[in-house]
Amino acid sequence: MTSKTTSKTSKSGTEKLIKEIRRQTQKVYSSEQKILIVMEGMRADLSIAELCRKYGISQPTYYKWSKEFVEAGKKRLSGDETREATSDEVNDLRKENTRLKESLADLVIRYDIVKKSLALLD
Repeated sequence: MTSKTTSKTSKSGTEKLIKEIRRQTQKVYSSEQKILIVMEGMRADLSIAELCRKYGISQPTYYKWSKEFVEAGKKRLSGDETREATSDEVNDLRKENTRLKESLADLVIRYDIVKKSLALLD
């Protein structure tokens, strides 16, 4: 291998390592943080570029969050209040609903047994 090939190979390996480190250390923003950043951008106190530098995000990321924010607002205002079917709260409610249905069915069966038993005693 020539020195030119070796430096090219090590350079691409270094670039891959840097990309991997950046990916693993990338900050994850909560939905509340995203909303606050988008709303700060809407106030226009800072340019979008300055805002993105301030929070360490890219401009495409800001615009993606902004679009999601506006779309969510449109859905909410139009009355679309459907929830994510995979959310923990919905799953818990489904489990509770199933449990309550089973309890009701059990009580109905017991009621019928008691009613029939009383009818036989009369």
